[in-house]
Amino acid sequence: MLKFFSRLIFSFFSNFVALLAASYFIKGFEITSDPINFSLVAGVFTLINIFIKPILKFILSPVIVLTFGLGVVLVNALTLYFLDFFMANIAVSGLKPLFYATLIISLINLLIGFSAKRIYKE
Repeated sequence: MLKFFSRLIFSFFSNFVALLAASYFIKGFEITSDPINFSLVAGVFTLINIFIKPILKFILSPVIVLTFGLGVVLVNALTLYFLDFFMANIAVSGLKPLFYATLIISLINLLIGFSAKRIYKE
C-alpha cells in the first residue's frame, strides 16, 4: 500500500512538471494558471495514467506491437485527450498541439522516471 502511495505522489509530481512545461512551450495547449486548479488537472491526469492508461495499452496492444512501440504515443495522446474531455481547466485546440504536448509530457515523464530509478538504486 505504501508503494502505491509513493508511486501516486511521484507520478503527480512528474505530471505536474510535464504539464507545466507543455503549457509553457506549446501554443494551443492551455491550462488554468491558478495553482489549485492546475494541481487538480495534474491530479486527474495522474489518476487517468494510473487507472485508464493500462486498459488503453491492453486494448491497443496490437497497434503498439505492429508499430514497434510507437503506438504508445497514440495511447499517451488518448490519455491527454481524456483529460481535455473531462476537465474544464484545460484547453487543447487541435491535433498539432495535442501531439506536441504528448511528446513533451512523455519525454519529461521518461526523464524524471529514469533519473528517479537511478537515484533509488544508489
